[in-house]
Amino acid sequence: MSEIGLKKEAIVMSALKELTPEEMSKPYAKYYTLEPAPPGPGMMAAMETPMDRSKALPIENLNDLLNPGYMEVEAGYCILPNGAAYVANHTLMPGVSVDMINWWFAWHSLEDLRYKIWWPQSHLAISISDEDRQKVLDPERPAPLKFQGITHHVVEDVGAGTEHIAISFLTPEDMGFDMDRFKAPNVGTLVAANGLAARAGAPPEAPKVPAVMCHFVREIPDGVEFRTRFWMGYHIIDKKPKLLLPPGIQIPEEIPQGLGRHNVLEYSNLRAILPRIYEEQKGLMD
Repeated sequence: MSEIGLKKEAIVMSALKELTPEEMSKPYAKYYTLEPAPPGPGMMAAMETPMDRSKALPIENLNDLLNPGYMEVEAGYCILPNGAAYVANHTLMPGVSVDMINWWFAWHSLEDLRYKIWWPQSHLAISISDEDRQKVLDPERPAPLKFQGITHHVVEDVGAGTEHIAISFLTPEDMGFDMDRFKAPNVGTLVAANGLAARAGAPPEAPKVPAVMCHFVREIPDGVEFRTRFWMGYHIIDKKPKLLLPPGIQIPEEIPQGLGRHNVLEYSNLRAILPRIYEEQKGLMD
């Protein structure tokens, strides 16, 4: 991280809100004040300046993620020719399993504290509907379907101020992946969604920012890797990408840059804490 970035992050870290007595009584509250895990070498540097946009993965070609190996650029951000924005990140997670990832994306949706400990500096709150909560707590429901097909309503700051974001998770099929190829070793699990973000305090009629999130998780010899892609300005509709930006509108460059930095920080921290939390909670939902 640059010197400026480090100073900014230090200011944010010093402003953590106090937990409630109920939150402090939880066994995992200790992770809230734990010193955040640092990103791996070069991860923040990839978000310092825009990448060559010709090296971005077009959302129409998302099935290229199923190919063995890696793309020329696995981490960076840029503005696309149509005004949309692109973010890529690559996070190695030694000691983390596919089962842990599927569990985490269900478990953390059940209360604010579980979301806060992921990245205490800017994760503020989370909620799901009563109907979705029943799905998460259903012991007969397959693990991926405890978040896929479910909407998380989160409050966080990804670098542009506090936002309310609806994250509607998609199954691999609804995302538009070729299901004949969607199998190990090409992929371990998928955490993908349509997102819709609104600035906190904005009037209801204010425009919301659409985005497609794709965390493509593959198993590696000592754990898993996250090959992350965001396409800001898009949604997946009927298994196909659709640009939702009005004509002539371009997303400001600092928006994908802030998202890229946030993604590096939150997933670096998750990499460090997830194996411990999973073991302590015994992989249970409650």
